[in-house]
Amino acid sequence: MVQIAGSANALAKRSGISQSGIQRYLKGGEPTRKMLITLAECTGVSLVWLMTGKGDEVERHEPLAGDDDAYAYVPLYDARCSAGSGAWNERSRVLVNLSFTRYSLRKKGLTPSDLACLRVDGDSMLGLLDDGDTVMIDLSRNALEGEGVYVVMLDDHLYAKRLQRQFDGSVLIISHNKEYQPMTVPKDRLSELHIIGRVVWAGGWMV
Repeated sequence: MVQIAGSANALAKRSGISQSGIQRYLKGGEPTRKMLITLAECTGVSLVWLMTGKGDEVERHEPLAGDDDAYAYVPLYDARCSAGSGAWNERSRVLVNLSFTRYSLRKKGLTPSDLACLRVDGDSMLGLLDDGDTVMIDLSRNALEGEGVYVVMLDDHLYAKRLQRQFDGSVLIISHNKEYQPMTVPKDRLSELHIIGRVVWAGGWMV
């Protein structure tokens, strides 16, 4: 059984995984793939080492615990945007700041000041993102740069959706849940599609 530096409580806070889920894993329980990926990304630990106990534990450019400089804090917004002027994050409340290792963010090419976290509402992305999951978005990537999951504002509400550019210049807004039909934004109305940022991380409770 591999051991990860830090208490179960600290790991739960850093990863967004429930403390009971962390405890079960540390006591020898079988972790889910999603849990392993989340733990690897938020601690900087090698995924292979985490799964098998073999190989190098981590390429430690920064310590995993005991050093505040090792962590970056990303705001988690309530994201309940009301009608009115102003940027979405000016009209939302910060619930808490989530901590991520600077090493894990840097490894993904992310700048902490460009990041924000939001909660997913509803089941339109079920199977990829569950209701209540937390997503991190890169606010600097607020233009469609290729197919991917983005947070967009439609009718003054925020949604996590897959965007796909079509050959005619239009953009397809796709829900992962097949019960929801794709929506097309014509090329001449793309200015109405407000992209907040690209989703670069997602996590949620395991229980």
